[in-house]
Amino acid sequence: MYRFIDFNDEKVDSLLMMELSDLAKTLVKDPDYEVELRVHSYLDMADKKIYASHFWNHRSEAYMVSGMKSDIYLRALGNYYFTDPKVVRKFLDWSQHTSFPRFAKQLFSLAEDLRIEEICKRKRPGMRREFINRRKVYLGFFQNQWKVNMERSLFTDVLFNLAYLVWNAQTPLLNIPQIHPDIDQVITLYRENLERLFDANSTEEIAHICTQIVQLLEGVVKRDLLNDYFHLHISETEDQSADYRDLLRKDQLINDDQSDKKATGDEEFFKEEMKTWHRETSDPGKNFLQFDLDQGTQTDILTNEAREGEAGDQALAIVKGKTGKSQYKDYSNMEELGRKNNGNDSVQAPYGIENRYAEAIFLKPSYPNNEELSQYHFYKEAMVLYQKKLKRTIDMTLEHKKQLPRTRLQMGRLDKKLIEFFTDEQKRLFYKKTEKSTKIDAVFSLLVDCSASMQDKMDETKKGITLFHEALKSVRVPHEITGFWEDANEATKTRQPNYFSQSITFSNSLKKKTGPEIMQLQAEEDNRDGFAIRVMTERLLNRGEKQKFLIIFSDGEPAAFGYDQNGIIDTHMAVTDARKMGIEVINIYLSVNGVGDEQRKVFQNIYGAYSLISPSIETLPELLFPLLKKLLLKSLND
Repeated sequence: MYRFIDFNDEKVDSLLMMELSDLAKTLVKDPDYEVELRVHSYLDMADKKIYASHFWNHRSEAYMVSGMKSDIYLRALGNYYFTDPKVVRKFLDWSQHTSFPRFAKQLFSLAEDLRIEEICKRKRPGMRREFINRRKVYLGFFQNQWKVNMERSLFTDVLFNLAYLVWNAQTPLLNIPQIHPDIDQVITLYRENLERLFDANSTEEIAHICTQIVQLLEGVVKRDLLNDYFHLHISETEDQSADYRDLLRKDQLINDDQSDKKATGDEEFFKEEMKTWHRETSDPGKNFLQFDLDQGTQTDILTNEAREGEAGDQALAIVKGKTGKSQYKDYSNMEELGRKNNGNDSVQAPYGIENRYAEAIFLKPSYPNNEELSQYHFYKEAMVLYQKKLKRTIDMTLEHKKQLPRTRLQMGRLDKKLIEFFTDEQKRLFYKKTEKSTKIDAVFSLLVDCSASMQDKMDETKKGITLFHEALKSVRVPHEITGFWEDANEATKTRQPNYFSQSITFSNSLKKKTGPEIMQLQAEEDNRDGFAIRVMTERLLNRGEKQKFLIIFSDGEPAAFGYDQNGIIDTHMAVTDARKMGIEVINIYLSVNGVGDEQRKVFQNIYGAYSLISPSIETLPELLFPLLKKLLLKSLND
């Protein structure tokens, strides 16, 4: 590594995270679920997220993968299907009134995990290997914690560590050394209660036994658990019990009149469905119908087959009023009046869920000043040797294609080799000397990372970009050059402006005087790579050329507002989607002091084998020349 300090700089393995995400979606049978990393593992049904634990980081790859997969198994299969959230909520509320709530909650969480682990292994025997590795790692961890906590006299933590050791003991004759005189008096009962958890068949039984254990230790333990080992989480949706009484009116009536007439039993009544629509609601709640609406704010709540009310519409049949003709004359096609909500509507995110609030803002370059013109001319002269060599190679290839005859045609000059007349069913005996088309059918887009970290690399990067532009211009290949960054000062939770500085566009890329605009690219703020790649992919797909290339110049992993953990995964998905649509995506990693192993792994995770690493920024032109040559020749041969 070439950093002074690398504190808490966790790198996310994008391929592993995508694998865990697919695994979670498959188990819960819901494509909206996502997987993220947190300190502790738990299931959040309200936000539809499953969190794997950082506990597995910095271990061997086999144990790390097994541990994170076991987290997903426990949450997506165990907690999701076999844990009773009402019992969890009840125990959580009860634990708040005990002397050591943290011990109570974590004991319950650990006991429930061990119970549903056995269910998972019975339901899916293929999960056994991951759970075996999980227990092996945790056993060693709690054995070490036992020793440390004994030395520090943290007896509550010692009791918690003991719980795991008892549940995973290899022999029933586990010897428990003396802990503290007060605790030693109840240690036998404590162990007996722990062993009773082996026979628990439900969340309710786990809660009952854990309650008894906490009550047993109530007068013995002096303080609560110091360390956090597990997390007991209750989603907001799990706390809401559906009851028809919640729909009943609870405020007092203005009047309490009673009708003098009694029902005779033969009254005629009509049952009719009344659909309502309102432009505003005060708060997007989850009830079935919100009828009395005085004022509110605009929301994105959708309706089911309802039209907008008008001032002339009749509100109630018993109210006298003047009605008018509705402007909506045809009600047969209600879906055109409002998008139908079938329960599957979600936030529209054409550029990925992580970029749903990102906004693309394109900037046009200003007219180059004298300094920029002079600097570009200097860079151009430095790159002229590479540019001429590349042009000569392409011209020779085109000339070869002009002279290369095409054979086995239905018309043209008669070939001297007539054997095929007797051997082939389809008679193709003619040839032509020249090709009709010698044009390079390709288009390039170059994305330049303009984040703040590019400050010391931008000058040398512009040299490489100059070679890129002049070489493609000399062989008449359309291209664009775009710098991208996100404004960190303007970014909020609901809006992240991303700027795209179009130094060279497709429309002017082949003009003689274009190029000095490249000198206007500067280091700016953050970089949201996945969003930028998707925007450029969209632009390339609108082009008619057969071969499409997207080249990204960057010097580090993505970093933007709310993009720290999932940025690598989102960028990897953007690259994968672009390649599926026929665009070749290549990354060129820029470095001043060399490349560390962690950085190399990050770029391999994002771009796979299509990531070129420049050992130093000065060697960028030497790296770009063979790349452009290879890509252009490929376009000619295809």
